[in-house]
Amino acid sequence: MDSDEEIMYDDYDDSGNESSGDDDVEFAMVEEPNNPKDRQELDEYPYEVLTTEQILQHMNECMKEVNIVVEMPSTVIRMLLNHFRWDKEKLMERYYDGDPEKLFTEAHVASPFAKAAVPAKVAKKDQRRAGPSVEECEICLSTLPSSVMSGLECGHRFCVSCWAEYLTTKIMSEGIGQTISCAAHNCEILIDDATVMKLVPDAKVRLKYQHLITNSFVECNRLLRWCPSPDCSSVLRVQHVESRPVTCRCGHTFCFACGNNWHEPVRCTLLRKWIKKCDDDSETSNWIAANTKECPKCKATIEKDGGCNHMVCKNSHCKTEFCWVCLGPWEPHGTSWYNCNRYDEDEARAARDAQERSRAALQRYLFYCNRYMNHMQSLRLEHKHYATVKEKMEEMQQHNMSWIEVQFLKKAVDILCQCRQTLMYTYVFAYYLKKNNQSVIFEDNQRDLETATEKLSEYLERDITQENLVDIKQKVQDKYRYCDSRRRVLAEHVYEGYDKEWWEYND
Repeated sequence: MDSDEEIMYDDYDDSGNESSGDDDVEFAMVEEPNNPKDRQELDEYPYEVLTTEQILQHMNECMKEVNIVVEMPSTVIRMLLNHFRWDKEKLMERYYDGDPEKLFTEAHVASPFAKAAVPAKVAKKDQRRAGPSVEECEICLSTLPSSVMSGLECGHRFCVSCWAEYLTTKIMSEGIGQTISCAAHNCEILIDDATVMKLVPDAKVRLKYQHLITNSFVECNRLLRWCPSPDCSSVLRVQHVESRPVTCRCGHTFCFACGNNWHEPVRCTLLRKWIKKCDDDSETSNWIAANTKECPKCKATIEKDGGCNHMVCKNSHCKTEFCWVCLGPWEPHGTSWYNCNRYDEDEARAARDAQERSRAALQRYLFYCNRYMNHMQSLRLEHKHYATVKEKMEEMQQHNMSWIEVQFLKKAVDILCQCRQTLMYTYVFAYYLKKNNQSVIFEDNQRDLETATEKLSEYLERDITQENLVDIKQKVQDKYRYCDSRRRVLAEHVYEGYDKEWWEYND
């Protein structure tokens, strides 16, 4: 294999320094010994925190494994792997199914074996005989020497200035890296990495392109996930995907399966439904259903703002008069302006029942949402306790207490935050949970944990003096141990319900 055609992922530095070669894509690798602190394990769920350089190394290793088998340029292998979401086995299976050209067509990749059909040496001899040749750029329509024209295997050629502008727009403005196609209209052939790095002169654009390629690799690989914390560029790698907590080196703990903050004891599917319910306009619709009615003729939404039940639709094309109570025509009501004698009719009963169901559903949602938001707000406030606790710990050390002896305060805040977070997500779980005997036990556990958590929060807000130091310390230690035990009991009961299929959910 011609080494000039290979994409080099060996000299890329994430600091922004570009490599010296213009014809190679150089993603530098910096070998770093694994820090034992970066390899974590929680309840037999091992994971590893990786730097960007280590991710690039992992990407290179994947390409080399495929290259050993299929023997193609690395730049082509990367595009094919991206097409199969970096599933090496699936790529090699498709490649050897007997029709590799079909594979290249489906992946919009120019076949690397088609280059042999281009008589490069003959073309150069013809150019020397005929003198310098010129071509017309199909984008800017300028007639330029062939030396400043460039193209892909599809045969479309443009000037290097237009190529640079096109690629810069795709990378910087549109954020596209791994799927940039030829600049020609309706041409779906993808541009390989070596060509991009050759045609883009700006170091910042090249660096952004390298970041996009790396991000694509992580996003496609189900065993990898970026840390969702702002300004953190670490990646976490697991051996198998589960809804389990992982902690980045920046200190952020999140669920590997869904990427949200760790949400014990609720499962990812229910949390996604809850987040969507809170984000979309479903509850606005519930409010409208609970507090308004539709005109029985034109279906316009009407809100009752007075005591009279005689309603007149304000739609200029409708003007229907109807009864707010039964939604029937107003004319049969006679002079019964404040009383309706049609309460028992099926149509009126159905309308009232639908109204009551909407109102009850809204009240139920608000009940759980208010408690969820309250614990979320309390959790934010509890995090501020760390600064206060640090001052208290320093003050206590001045009262002849060692650094180890005052650590109980930080431990208490840690457990308080864990309990707040667990309580917050128990209301998501409870909202979707159907009532049964086990749900009653769950609510009892939830109440016990909530009561203990509020008591611990109260203890931590008390002033600590030399006189009450011993008493407060004992109470705080006893209470945070009790809170932690109640949190574990609640979580274990929920997980036991998952295993034994106790839980049934509302739609």
